[in-house]
Amino acid sequence: MPDLQDLPASTTDHDGSAVVRVLSYNVRSMRDDVTALARVIRACRPDVVCVQEAPRFFRWRKAAARLARTSGLVYVSGGATASGPMVLASLRAHVERAEDILLPRTPGLHQRGFSTAVLRFGRARLGVVSCHLSIDDQERYSQGELLLERLSALGEPHAVVGGDFNDRPDGRTFGLLSDALQDGWATRPWGREHTTRLGDPLQRIDAVFATPGVHVLGCGVPMGLSGIREQDLRAATDHLPVLAAVRVPAAY
Repeated sequence: MPDLQDLPASTTDHDGSAVVRVLSYNVRSMRDDVTALARVIRACRPDVVCVQEAPRFFRWRKAAARLARTSGLVYVSGGATASGPMVLASLRAHVERAEDILLPRTPGLHQRGFSTAVLRFGRARLGVVSCHLSIDDQERYSQGELLLERLSALGEPHAVVGGDFNDRPDGRTFGLLSDALQDGWATRPWGREHTTRLGDPLQRIDAVFATPGVHVLGCGVPMGLSGIREQDLRAATDHLPVLAAVRVPAAY
């Protein structure tokens, strides 16, 4: 793969704004090559990771701690307590608060939830939500509405959502979210668009969204980024990661 020009590095500027690198990644309960998974995450140099399908059964906390440690990050929220979504962060982030939310469950379908946090980078504050929406169209749309409500309830004008939405850009839930939020790839495309496993049918079902006041500097799958090997992407999990760089204004 040719080297891909990297996204802007994490910085804090003189005006108090901060460039924050946000990674969204479905890790399939860490059932694949965890060493390859950690290598991919480290190569992306994220400040925040929105994880989907984090381990949520036997010894899930130990598995979450292992992923954080081997990726050079710390655990913030989620896992079993959010039924899969999880938030990790670098030591650059100051955790102001975190909360796990379980969503109403439809009989016969999996329990879903949100992992949420408010992180501070110097004078810039960023709300974060990690989510994994339903495979059922009706339940997924209701969860999209609840996601927008939860973002509003965070009370932060600047926020990002990273998730596996089980919907494509032409779907009604994806459309609901992109009407209210910035779809990172559509706003400032970078890297590869499609997030399904290499060799699978091309789809974009994973994304990073941002509230209107956040400046998206670039967003996409880091295929070809220096330090990320195709064999690691294949071995790590059945999804590809989505990496975004965003500029967050200072909070006054």
